Amino acid sequence: MNIELRGIAAAQGWPAPGCRCASCNRLRAAGVRHEPLAGLVDGVPLDDLPRTEVPGGHEVRSPGGGRVLVAAGPGARPEPVSGVRYDAVLLDLAGSPEHLGHLRRVGAVTSATRIAAVHVDHRLPSPAELERRMAFWNRPADGPFRTLLLGGSRSGKSAEAELRLAACPDVLYVATGPVRDDDPAWAERVDAHRRRRPAWWRTAETTALADVLASATGAVLVDGIGTWLAAAMDESAAWDDPSRALPRLDELVEAWRGTAARVVAVSDEVGLSLVPTTASGRAFRDMLGLANQRLAAESEEAALVVAGRVTELR
Repeated sequence: MNIELRGIAAAQGWPAPGCRCASCNRLRAAGVRHEPLAGLVDGVPLDDLPRTEVPGGHEVRSPGGGRVLVAAGPGARPEPVSGVRYDAVLLDLAGSPEHLGHLRRVGAVTSATRIAAVHVDHRLPSPAELERRMAFWNRPADGPFRTLLLGGSRSGKSAEAELRLAACPDVLYVATGPVRDDDPAWAERVDAHRRRRPAWWRTAETTALADVLASATGAVLVDGIGTWLAAAMDESAAWDDPSRALPRLDELVEAWRGTAARVVAVSDEVGLSLVPTTASGRAFRDMLGLANQRLAAESEEAALVVAGRVTELR
């Protein structure tokens, strides 16, 4: 089945007429415009093909019998016909990349399915950002593949980690932080993370991170290395003598190197912060900096997240 998309944007196009947002202005300045969704399937206009309505969109049939699932518009999540494996899906990946994970999970999208983002608009900063995200969403769900995401507090590193794995059919979310029932602010922060994740993601609250990496085979999100290290230093009585935690770090790095999973781990970048005023604070900073270096050295990808923007570290 041959699909030729001649437009991929939302109904008003991208940039949208009269819109002054940064996304639309970038495209205008570059002389770029994406037209509303239009295309040909085996030479026949998309709108002229036989269609069956489904919740959130419709299914069309190509002249050769191929089946294409199409989102109705921005925010729409088309439900597949039961038992159907689609030849192509045209989805609102700008707004709902996790829907691709759902379709993979139920078997409607396979490795042979063509995947395209449509109804794109200024929810995306730029076409380059869409291309960057599509590279993650088209990557195999299994590993081995390791990504380390660094950033300061509230930098957006956790959201970036979730974005990179959003299209996976199954993800194990490893929460390495302690449960703080006596801290309402921390509980709200944890709950916000849970609400942001797809409902079918599994969660493991553990500091036995090396064991998880040694046994996992699919997609794993670790959030994060800093809270794991704090627990490891507690368990090793290493606050006065950080060298006591080195065996735990060695164990983690060995498991990271040998994992069969596709892992995205979040860690705090400590090199740009103030020098801690306490000996224990300095010990933690030094150990976390060492952990970041060692994990990055064993990673296919490492990136720094600042103000929600991502810089790949080569």
